[in-house]
Amino acid sequence: MIGILAALDDELPPGVGLAVAIAAVSTGAILVRLSDAPSTVAAFYRVLFTTLPLVPLALWRYRTEFARIGRRDLLFASLAGVALAVHFAAWFESLAWTSVAASVTLVQSQPLFVALGAWLLLDERPGIRIAGGIVIAIAGMATMALGDLLTGVLVGRNPLLGNALAVLGAVMAAGYVLAGRSLRQRVSLVPYVVIVYSVCTVVLLGIVLAQGSPLTGYPPREWLLFAGLAVGPGLLGHTLVNWALAHLQSSVVSVSLLAESVGASVLALLLLSETPTAFTVVGGGIVLTGIAVTATGR
Repeated sequence: MIGILAALDDELPPGVGLAVAIAAVSTGAILVRLSDAPSTVAAFYRVLFTTLPLVPLALWRYRTEFARIGRRDLLFASLAGVALAVHFAAWFESLAWTSVAASVTLVQSQPLFVALGAWLLLDERPGIRIAGGIVIAIAGMATMALGDLLTGVLVGRNPLLGNALAVLGAVMAAGYVLAGRSLRQRVSLVPYVVIVYSVCTVVLLGIVLAQGSPLTGYPPREWLLFAGLAVGPGLLGHTLVNWALAHLQSSVVSVSLLAESVGASVLALLLLSETPTAFTVVGGGIVLTGIAVTATGR
């Protein structure tokens, strides 16, 4: 995939690439929902099957660059991998407890936590626009989390737990971004993602083994879903997002990715007959507005 993008670098319009990426990542939540395997097993195979095709490319074209990566950069790349593993584990599990619309919208709130983390850890003070966006998004989260519980109209087995897991996934995604932000200025895409994904795979494997979940014995349908998660949202979606970041402003990419929650919600309605509640729709709209304000402010 990365080799193809390199060949098409001067021909593929960035907007088209970003649109394909959004369509690809929008299928992720649906594929997780369709799987009957434990959520951590699905997350493990998604990252494993995403990583395996990249390893030969990395060893073939980037051996010297791997050798130049220092210990400090390797440490931060490993921390990014751990954060990414917890992100996948928490988000995949959230889909078992709350609606697709709520889960995908809340996990997309990571730009808010990136802004907060940059303020607390990197002394990057947020401006009025960023602070206002964070407040708006938090109000939307409260609407989503509490509104349905107050009315008694619920979608999912335990929406409050599912929503909390989705927010944890967003926090971990922000940690992944913050840990790797400076590294991407010194380490090219393939070596970086191979290290991060490899660490993420090992951590998820440890979680699966600790839970006692089986790694084998699944029917062909499950393996197809695992492969779909890797090829669609993984290789096609996130690879194109990283490619688009080299051609478009990061704020444009961040705001465009908010369309994932809309795409996933539409697919859930069509394929799973899952209709989000009024509070999820209203609260989700408020959250997306807050994220957009925050992302453009940054």
